[in-house]
Amino acid sequence: MFGLQSGPMYLPRHFDVSDRTISLDLMRAHPLASLISNDADGLPFVTHLPLHGEARGDRLVLLGHCAKPNPHWRYLQERPTAVVTFMGPQAYMTPRVYSDLVRVPTWNYLAVHCTVNATLVEDATAKDRLLKKLIRDHDPAYEAQWLALEPDYQGKMLAGIVAFELEVRGLQCKVKINQHRPEAHARMRELYAAGGEGEQALGRWMDRLGIGASDAQSAP
Repeated sequence: MFGLQSGPMYLPRHFDVSDRTISLDLMRAHPLASLISNDADGLPFVTHLPLHGEARGDRLVLLGHCAKPNPHWRYLQERPTAVVTFMGPQAYMTPRVYSDLVRVPTWNYLAVHCTVNATLVEDATAKDRLLKKLIRDHDPAYEAQWLALEPDYQGKMLAGIVAFELEVRGLQCKVKINQHRPEAHARMRELYAAGGEGEQALGRWMDRLGIGASDAQSAP
């Protein structure tokens, strides 16, 4: 059931976010996931691929596909339990945000980890529906072009991939933005606002989650 807070990630309580809306927003904004299974030798096997996430009542399902020569689908078939990770905004954080000099650097980031159960999608019509969802996520203008392709060509393309549904059985969302160190928030906001893409994205998440909001409101 979507919402179980279990999984293979170290997650201190102060970084644990149980709001499933935040998890979904992160997955949709950063859809390139790492799908991790065990191979025939018991070693981790990783495929990086975009996934489409959809809520089905109280269930969350991730949809994706890999190339047929990629052995990952066979590992999913033989051992359906796998792990999926999504990495959101991330950036270095300097210890200069503290007035106390006895500090060390760290790295702030947002991530979602899912424990999933995989089912292969082998029917051509179902596979086509799954592909169209991914197209609509990333290039909706291409859908008409896909539909206009010759059926034989479409069939060859569909035959060259293996699609799958990954039902989320455990979910963890980690938001590490130093929220447990309020003495650093005002300076963090300044540095993130003046930083690069990752820093600015983390600053927006601070706004969304109200991290350091009281400092921002009291600023002259």
